[in-house]
Amino acid sequence: MKREPINPDSLFSVEGAGLSHAIFSQGKKTLHISGQVAMDAEGKIVGAGDLAAQTNQALKNLGNILASVKASPENLVQIRTYVVNYSPEQFPTILSAIIPFYGGATPAAHTLVGVSSLAVPDLLIEIEGIAVLD
Repeated sequence: MKREPINPDSLFSVEGAGLSHAIFSQGKKTLHISGQVAMDAEGKIVGAGDLAAQTNQALKNLGNILASVKASPENLVQIRTYVVNYSPEQFPTILSAIIPFYGGATPAAHTLVGVSSLAVPDLLIEIEGIAVLD
């Protein structure tokens, strides 16, 4: 799979921000991943009230889906993150989980959206993705 970040000099720098402005990719298959939340394999919420713990669990679940098809965060071309009652002060907490998730791979295009609630009470974050596979 060919995957190339598009970060024109005419736009603000996103270096170290855990995202790319755009990703050009070529591959044979596309994987659309439903929003992943902070639930473990038994359906129990991990980290109630703790945005950092919930972000890490949602990313772990996203990573498990990728691994199940022999892919990794490097295959992601886009993620969208929904955060309950988002405020900019929460961004460093989210970023501190997202950057290590990529493990040195170029981050995908990323949109963060503040929402009033998610599907289940006590969930604070939901992360969906699109990956391109060979």
